Amino acid sequence: MLSAEKNERLTRVGPGTPMGELLRRYWWPVATHDMATRIPVKRRLLGEDLVLYRDGSGTVGLLAEQCPHRRAALWLGCTEEEGLRCGYHGWRFDADGRCLEQPGEPADSTFKDRIRATAYPVQELGGLVFAYLGPLPAPELPRYDLFVWEDAWRDIGHAELPCNFVQIMENSVDPYHVEWLHGRYGNFLREIGGKAAPLPVVSKKHVKVAFEVFEHGILKRRVLEGHTEEDEDWKVGHPLVFPHMLRVGAAGLATFQIRVPIDDENTWHVWYQTYRPEGGAPAQETIPTYEVPLFDEQGEYLRDYVDGQDIVAWITQGRISDRTKEHLGRSDLGVILLRKLYAEQMDAVARGEDPLCTYREPHDVIDLPMEKDKFGSAMAFRQLWTRESSVRYSPIKEEVLELFGDPVPTW
Repeated sequence: MLSAEKNERLTRVGPGTPMGELLRRYWWPVATHDMATRIPVKRRLLGEDLVLYRDGSGTVGLLAEQCPHRRAALWLGCTEEEGLRCGYHGWRFDADGRCLEQPGEPADSTFKDRIRATAYPVQELGGLVFAYLGPLPAPELPRYDLFVWEDAWRDIGHAELPCNFVQIMENSVDPYHVEWLHGRYGNFLREIGGKAAPLPVVSKKHVKVAFEVFEHGILKRRVLEGHTEEDEDWKVGHPLVFPHMLRVGAAGLATFQIRVPIDDENTWHVWYQTYRPEGGAPAQETIPTYEVPLFDEQGEYLRDYVDGQDIVAWITQGRISDRTKEHLGRSDLGVILLRKLYAEQMDAVARGEDPLCTYREPHDVIDLPMEKDKFGSAMAFRQLWTRESSVRYSPIKEEVLELFGDPVPTW
């Protein structure tokens, strides 16, 4: 368990908090590409209210929500060829926060030169809009492989979840939950729902697990029943990319699960899928996006698929999990390691150091490790993923099956 003080330190992400200061050293997805339009939209990141827009020149800007003039919301505004004009009195700001125009002020006034809106750097990569809310100079935006592959299809699912991001990240270093939450419980739901066939891919018992801190975060390894340390699940494994992503997949399908803290009690969860069959995929005209639903028609949480089961497990811990009441065992070694890593990196930032996974030099691509023959059955895992993950809601699910030549899953 953690003390109340340590739990606060681990979970509070606002300005001036230890975790908030750590997380502000990283670039965060703040929107999908189709959210950045001529119509300003509200976004919230790390406890800060923001406004995202794309002006007539195509420049994307991210400003603090309230106008420096009379504090009206800048989403009540209109985009110009350059910048965003406040709808209340017409003050206009560019993407750097400079005030370009102040209608109503004398023509020879220099007042606008002394006014700035709070603005944050943004970059677009792989269909996402990334923002940096920390001290300048900003580090390089990491060009992780899935974001930059030129021969892959992509889709992006997303949902807002009413819980703190840390309890979602802890799930990523908790391999034992797979055989119970997705195996035993998932098969129980199938049984009472009249679907007799179980899901064997996620039902295998874990014989051995290991976690190690490495240059990209934490590398996860496992040996499943009937397998050995010669299998890729142990020899290669897959990473938790510090501080906010899980990479998982197999057989040409790879995904980032990106956990973006909206504030202390809410997380924007992004499922970033790539589809890269042997020989590559043909050109993709645009990257489709979709919302992942949380509830069924009766208003109950969806639990009949893997991602839905995870979501309910995260949310039911509470908005912020009360770790003073937990009881950790040896199976929770990955969770303990992750908390230790967060604490160490918070301390590093407090000393004025760059934390883990900060990149200061330009680079073309950062290749991440991931097993190809996951769970000893790459194709079975890939087919399960199209049925049991957020991909079930993707507008290109059928095209993805055709891309790989996979039949529609029968389980």
